[in-house]
Amino acid sequence: MTTERVVRIFAGTVILVSVALVIYHSQWWLLLTGFVGLNLLQSGFTRFCPLDSMLGKAGLPSGGIQRPAGK
Repeated sequence: MTTERVVRIFAGTVILVSVALVIYHSQWWLLLTGFVGLNLLQSGFTRFCPLDSMLGKAGLPSGGIQRPAGK
């Protein structure tokens, strides 16, 4: 499993959990959903994601496309 895939799974899970918490607990949990959305947006522009960096340091392979040499 690559860091890119783990980041997507983690972001989706956090969003779904925060929506469930909004339904059953408090609307303040929408701030968590907003934070995840803003982080995804900024990482799309800056190519920097804190979770991706941590997973890379933990030894997970990067999610970039590997092309054969010479192509």
